[in-house]
Amino acid sequence: MVGSAGGMCERPGPWWAELPPAAGAAVMATCILSVGLHLTGFEALSLALFALGGLGWVLLAGEFLARLIGNRRRWLTEADTPPALTAVAATTVVGVRCSQEGWAGLAYGLLAVAALAWPVLVFTVVRRWQRRMPGSAFLVCVATQGLAALAATLCLDEEVAWLGDAALAAFALGLLLYAEALFRFDFREVCRGLGDQWIAGGALAISALAGSRLYVLPQWSGSGHEALRWLTLVLIVLDLAWYVVLLAAETRWPRPAYDIRRWSTVFPLGMSAAACLAVSDATGLRWLHSTGLVLLWIALGAWVVTAGALVRNLRDRRRPNPGARAGG
Repeated sequence: MVGSAGGMCERPGPWWAELPPAAGAAVMATCILSVGLHLTGFEALSLALFALGGLGWVLLAGEFLARLIGNRRRWLTEADTPPALTAVAATTVVGVRCSQEGWAGLAYGLLAVAALAWPVLVFTVVRRWQRRMPGSAFLVCVATQGLAALAATLCLDEEVAWLGDAALAAFALGLLLYAEALFRFDFREVCRGLGDQWIAGGALAISALAGSRLYVLPQWSGSGHEALRWLTLVLIVLDLAWYVVLLAAETRWPRPAYDIRRWSTVFPLGMSAAACLAVSDATGLRWLHSTGLVLLWIALGAWVVTAGALVRNLRDRRRPNPGARAGG
């Protein structure tokens, strides 16, 4: 510890205590890549990322509770911002991956946690919405569709009919929230955003994923079932259109510097891949499977680059400053 004006300064806390709420997107990105790798049969790599994402969720969830109990002012300040909703979204994505492993009890627990946090965080975020919002505004849709996707997955695996109804309601609400976020989105962020502008497409991807899970539920039939199929396909096509637009903008106006919001780029990349794979499985459109496989490896490459940049950033921030010691 180094002396300052008062003599002593506090020992720095664990590195994850320094991370802002936007860091929850790292868990989302890691676990959705694990979901996609599981769908394509790369089980060893999928499990490795699942373990890493699960550990990240535990660390960030613990810090979330620590701030809620021990630093209420900071918690309230952060809860007013859209990145706070990564807490809900990350919980649902971890839950989907748990369900893939057959851990239904844990998936139900995560669904309950996410469902309890969702109204609190959505209310605090939406009440402060303004015009010209960044891409993180779309997290209201992502969090809601995460609930829909996890509920529909559990409904299919456990044959609990009411979960399908709840999932359909969340799916419809998520689409309405997407429309509202799109109305408030500052489209200049496409050219100058530092990563979270990609959530504009990622929100459509998770909507398509939720739609694909709803489509395969046996409780839906008739014209409504067919309408759900076409709506899911429209959502995945719109997501891919956003993908092209955002990639073109990154090429035209490159932003290579690391920012924590870059995890909000990796998550939509991975979610687009997983959504293509899931929609392909549900509808039988093989070209979506091939597309999803290509996008999956692109997303994995982006994950590796972003994870390396995060490690370097944390190392540099915690490295002692000789000038500060000399100056006392």
